[in-house]
Amino acid sequence: MKWIRRLYDWVLHWAETPYGAAALFVLAFAESSFFPVPPDALLIALVLGAPSKAFRLALTCTAASVLGACLGYAIGYFVWWSAPGTFSPVALFFFSHIPGFSVDLFHQIQGLFEQWNFWIIFTAGFTPIPYKVFTVSGGAFDVNLPMFLIASLVSRGARFFLVALLIWKFGGPIRDFIDRYFNWLAILFTVLLIGGFAVIKYVL
Repeated sequence: MKWIRRLYDWVLHWAETPYGAAALFVLAFAESSFFPVPPDALLIALVLGAPSKAFRLALTCTAASVLGACLGYAIGYFVWWSAPGTFSPVALFFFSHIPGFSVDLFHQIQGLFEQWNFWIIFTAGFTPIPYKVFTVSGGAFDVNLPMFLIASLVSRGARFFLVALLIWKFGGPIRDFIDRYFNWLAILFTVLLIGGFAVIKYVL
């Protein structure tokens, strides 16, 4: 969609301003609950421009994203339901206007939380699965908050520090690789990780 592309370009333009780090914080915070553009693109651009700040920028991105996840959780916990089983106007607004949200997906996520707990939050935080859907749903379904925070911190930190590390280590040539393949590699890594723990659990 053209408006997504314009929004993406608007996000990237902050890398050419003195406010890039602040914009990264705001973007990472907002993306965890409602904003449609992930912060990775701006993080990459900023690290390319200032490699010495790579890990500081990754830390900023991680902290803001986890704080934003808390906002998403609070939205789900406090204002998602107008009565048990009845969506509030806030929920209906999200379903109508926030990309990635749908009633069917929301109900499917409840089963994923019940089955996978930590791992479904980790997967949403590390892979291109819309993280915001899981932060808000986590609050709406009252999932364990400490577990939610730990999974968010581990997954978001792993994603953003990995991106920063690759750009810091390899510079510009790795950018196209990340743009093209990072999401698929993230999914593969998560599948292997969860599968490994499932095998260990089965064997033991």
